[in-house]
Amino acid sequence: MSAQVSSAVLLEDAVEEARFGGKCVSLGFGLRADLPAPRGYALAVDLVSAIASGDEAAKANIARLFAEVAPAAAVRSSAVGEDSVDASFAGQHLTVLNVTDAESMITAIQQVHASAYTAEAVAYRAKMGVEGEPAIAVVIQQQILSEIAGVMFTKNPITHTYERYIEASWGLGEAVVAGMVVPDSFRISSEGNILELVLGDKDVELVAIAEGETIEQEVDQIRQSSLCLNEDQLNSLHRLALDCEAIYGEHIDIEWAFDDEQLYLLQCRAITMR
Repeated sequence: MSAQVSSAVLLEDAVEEARFGGKCVSLGFGLRADLPAPRGYALAVDLVSAIASGDEAAKANIARLFAEVAPAAAVRSSAVGEDSVDASFAGQHLTVLNVTDAESMITAIQQVHASAYTAEAVAYRAKMGVEGEPAIAVVIQQQILSEIAGVMFTKNPITHTYERYIEASWGLGEAVVAGMVVPDSFRISSEGNILELVLGDKDVELVAIAEGETIEQEVDQIRQSSLCLNEDQLNSLHRLALDCEAIYGEHIDIEWAFDDEQLYLLQCRAITMR
């Protein structure tokens, strides 16, 4: 990948939260520590604002980046102050998945920027005491076409026990994050022992299609009635939790995905306390 395009930098080079937002900086931190995050770019707040306003030079510069993340990209928000121990904007700002051409990538960046100004996002900012205008940076990453994905908390958010609590389902992880399914759930001790396996209700999955969209499709009965993670995969998630804790500290919320048995880190942030 090219080293820099305008105010776009390789994700591992994103170090200034005031320019690139917490998500870019967190992923960059993980990449520098050799965690298995997808490669990509961080787009600074000023560049995203220029693209949102229709600046043709900014759009042309960024369009060149698509070749670096092809054949498909995920476009995600990285607002300054977006995620902290006190507030998480998960679900407030748009994520656009399976972007398959440069023009669609530009549109996705504009849509992500606009999502910070919806009534819901503005109300959440007010509720959480986040002052000032939204400052929206953007993550552009190679799209992981996951077969299984979900979230993992290194401290159980229900019992507050120091153990891994995992929710998982078939397909792309947005199905879990957006509450489209009742995911399978798993508990693993901090030493890596499997404590509990609970079958969910995974009747649909979110999948990427060639036309550059994501669709919901029905899950066949065999997979509905089967746990989506096996013991080896749970062991891999436990090791990822240990690696993330060594880098980010304890009590973290991890988004992850398996593609062809390869485990990827999609996001890592502090567990929100309210």
